[in-house]
Amino acid sequence: MKTKKEKMKILVVGGGGREHAIVWKLSRSPLVDKIYCAPGNGGIAEIAECLPVSAMDIVGMVSAAIENKISLVVVTPDDPLAAGMVDEMEKAGIRAFGPSKIAAEIESSKVFSKKLMKEYGIPTAGFETFASSEKAMEYLENCDFPIVIKADGLALGKGVVIAGDLKEASQAVKEIMTDKTFGEAGNRIVIEEFLKGPEVSVLAFTDGSTVVPMVSSQDHKRAYDGDKGPNTGGMGAFSPSSHYTNEIARYCMTNIYKKTIDAMADIGRKFKGVIYFGLILTKEGPKVLEYNARFGDPETQAVLPRLKTDLAEIFEAVIDERLDEIEIKWSDEPVVCVVIASGGYPKKYQKGYEIHGIQDAGRDGDTVVFHAGTKSENGRLVTSGGRVLGVASTGPDFRTALERAYEGVQKISFTDMYYRKDIGRK
Repeated sequence: MKTKKEKMKILVVGGGGREHAIVWKLSRSPLVDKIYCAPGNGGIAEIAECLPVSAMDIVGMVSAAIENKISLVVVTPDDPLAAGMVDEMEKAGIRAFGPSKIAAEIESSKVFSKKLMKEYGIPTAGFETFASSEKAMEYLENCDFPIVIKADGLALGKGVVIAGDLKEASQAVKEIMTDKTFGEAGNRIVIEEFLKGPEVSVLAFTDGSTVVPMVSSQDHKRAYDGDKGPNTGGMGAFSPSSHYTNEIARYCMTNIYKKTIDAMADIGRKFKGVIYFGLILTKEGPKVLEYNARFGDPETQAVLPRLKTDLAEIFEAVIDERLDEIEIKWSDEPVVCVVIASGGYPKKYQKGYEIHGIQDAGRDGDTVVFHAGTKSENGRLVTSGGRVLGVASTGPDFRTALERAYEGVQKISFTDMYYRKDIGRK
């Protein structure tokens, strides 16, 4: 176990807005000497040393950690977690934050997670699983609509279709299972009942036995205003959710959060790291829509600015299974994060457009611009992804935070820039 006098070298794996928020928060820790990020992005490069290693290059990442004498590796994206990067780091004698490969299956397989919930009585939507498109089509003939169809594996947050009728449902099954829109992730699917109610995201730190929920947040998945258009990785988020009351929090702690972590330990898949609970607050009570085995994106950009406790200290406590020994504190001030995307996202879009106005967008301590799909090219900052930036603003009240976020967004420009105008408006 590290002492507080020892300064750490930390390597954060990934290169999106979530990773920028984590690097930004770690850079404020007195426990940290230097931060590396692989592969990073144009914004992360301003506060960390970026290494040219792909997030999925496990061998290369282990080598980079050894070569740079890294004290702690933080594995944040879903793919390397599902591929077992944390396990390989630990085999090499490197401390790593994040779940093991078998624990990360709670996200990498929706079939696994739904069966876990059913077996341990964790409230979720009714469902059936299918490995055959023919069987799935037969089942749909007798379903009530709308209905939800999910690819089993990882699909960048886009493998979920809400089908309004049999025609839409059949098309979704064809695209996922036959056309392989999401590749091997569509070998199996989950078909589940459509639930109604406000959705809330709750991230939680856990060391495998103790669970400490973070402050609540709400994501906006659909591409266009009014929650229309295709699902995306997330077009914006805010924290806290007004729907998430103390009473609901207590219910979820007993019936969902602790029950999930205890269930994973019970089946020999102890979960250590951050677990994301995607909740829907139905008339019958809160239910789980999905689990993620890591920090959510863009929820992290709305939640971490509210964290008052040292993030590096929390990571250390999780790894050492002493999370019950520290107190995690949060600011009462709300945060709104608006995502700026490339026109055409989540489908086809162009890259390489120069970005202007980021320096003007920030306020002293109120607004932070987190980079997602950016890179430095010949001294210019250009777009390099679908979600490009996240403008996160804090305020004494929700309305002020919202106004500041959109003021920041309006100072930024690049060709084909797109963002939703209604983040947090509800």
